[in-house]
Amino acid sequence: MTEEAVRAQREQWEREGLIVGYQAVVNEEYEHDNKVAAFIEVKMTPERDGGFDRLAMRISRFDEVSSCYLASGGFDLLVLVEGKSMRDIARFVAEKLSTLEGVLSTSTHFHLRTYKKNGCIFEAPAQTERLVVAP
Repeated sequence: MTEEAVRAQREQWEREGLIVGYQAVVNEEYEHDNKVAAFIEVKMTPERDGGFDRLAMRISRFDEVSSCYLASGGFDLLVLVEGKSMRDIARFVAEKLSTLEGVLSTSTHFHLRTYKKNGCIFEAPAQTERLVVAP
């Protein structure tokens, strides 16, 4: 395809909502923000004629929420939350998330380290120094 054809296709997909954004994948080990992240499992009651959608969209609109997924299994939503501290995340869960009508329970798991994100593997830097070998 020509460059112009690729550009036209990309612009069409953006207009149609197929492409909704672009982002860089950042290695948190090098970030200087020191953000804290948590994965929150949310059990909720589906609404008549709306299922989980209305409450899931309401949860998604909180500034603290960076991602929100409908899931199968032991919980209904998986919510990725970011804050400045564990206390900020705990406060969000206690004061905003768990108080919403329709939220039955939450389970919070704090993010400790990333090994792979959006298809990119985060490997430890190769060790350049060799151990001294004595004869």
